[in-house]
Amino acid sequence: MTMPTNTPTESEACTFTEFSDGDPSSEYPKTGSEADGIEAEVWKALYEVEDPEMPVSIVDLGLIYDVDIEDGRCGVAMTLTYTGCPAREMLLNDVKCAAETVPEVDEATVELRYTPAWNVNMVTEDGKDSLRDFGLSV
Repeated sequence: MTMPTNTPTESEACTFTEFSDGDPSSEYPKTGSEADGIEAEVWKALYEVEDPEMPVSIVDLGLIYDVDIEDGRCGVAMTLTYTGCPAREMLLNDVKCAAETVPEVDEATVELRYTPAWNVNMVTEDGKDSLRDFGLSV
């Protein structure tokens, strides 16, 4: 029996991450509260993107690390709640599309970062309230 050429020959790793409180950081969560102009509009659009597994904004989850605007181009740096997130590609696409809904943004790119590692201290108070409403203990 021969395998089709597009079939992976090695298993893709599925990782499990045990979340801990992590180290609090005055740098996170980033919410765009100090942004203005086009950057503020991008942050507003990103607030509309929810985690696919729970009804919480990815901004409130603390997944957005940075938004940079230059000459009609938008760069978004973000992380995931764990490295083996099955919704990775969908989230990256949703973030790109959300940024590109801002009329002044011609093109958006999304950079995935795993440093600093995400932890529950990066969730905003609104995000924690939403997680509690969803039935999670935070």
